[in-house]
Amino acid sequence: MKKIVLTLACALVASIGFSQTEEELKAQIGPKKDSIAAIQGRVDALQGQIDKLPGWKKGAFGTIGANISSFNNWYGQGTPDLSSGNIGVTMNAFANLTEEKFFWRNSGNINLGWVKFDDKNDPTDDDSFKQGTDVFNITSLYGRKLSEKFAISGLGEYRTTILNNFNDPGYLDLGVGATWTPIADLVVVIHPLNYNFVFSENDAVFESSLGAKIVADYTKKIGAVNFKSNLSMFQSYKSGDLSNLTWINSFGYTLWNGIGLGFEFGLRDNKQEALNYALTGPNPVAGATFDNVDNKLQTYFLVGLNYAF
Repeated sequence: MKKIVLTLACALVASIGFSQTEEELKAQIGPKKDSIAAIQGRVDALQGQIDKLPGWKKGAFGTIGANISSFNNWYGQGTPDLSSGNIGVTMNAFANLTEEKFFWRNSGNINLGWVKFDDKNDPTDDDSFKQGTDVFNITSLYGRKLSEKFAISGLGEYRTTILNNFNDPGYLDLGVGATWTPIADLVVVIHPLNYNFVFSENDAVFESSLGAKIVADYTKKIGAVNFKSNLSMFQSYKSGDLSNLTWINSFGYTLWNGIGLGFEFGLRDNKQEALNYALTGPNPVAGATFDNVDNKLQTYFLVGLNYAF
């Protein structure tokens, strides 16, 4: 009996001691968080000064999203024997050179996706992965500084698909104008003299033209977070039907050893592509023109694992 009482007393004392220790540790969390925030603030300030130094700045991060499943005799669903999958890969990279009198900024974005939906009981069903998302953009901007925030600049930008219909269509923008860099991570390009070359086998829909080019790019890394937002607009002087817009936003959060979570969202408005799809897609629309085509906003998103280089 004495041993039981002694054991219970020891357990009670240990429990009280642990509880007190836990409370003391919790009380220390608040000040530690404040200290971490202060340290991170100093680190961000130093990084801002580093970003302004001359020389090359390079970086890259990407996202991989995958979902693969297989069902056999799963009678609760309409297709009991099914194999399906969805795989997506994105990559964002940049290489920027900053000098006292000029800068040269280069960036690229790739987003590739494949999908599969195979009914094993249908011998005519396609059991392979089909091409889904297909985005490829590269940009090169050179500027001669007039001041710390303004420069005379020239821009080259190329956009197309690479898995399917490479360079059909493909878009090449070449132009000159001005670039504004209000802060180290934001670049705004305004080129009133820009020619939009369009490459395609369907010359009846796709047409090159002269117009104005506007690009806004924000690339930022804060601790474990990578963020990039790129807006590219072309306004044709010939016709609004030949104008286009693409806006891509990428986010990556590193959790461990460069691996983390990633998200990318993109949208596009392009009436030439909408008309070409209406005329040559799987369900052709007879008599479709720029005046009556249903030009819906194009969108995509990808969520998955992220890796920061």
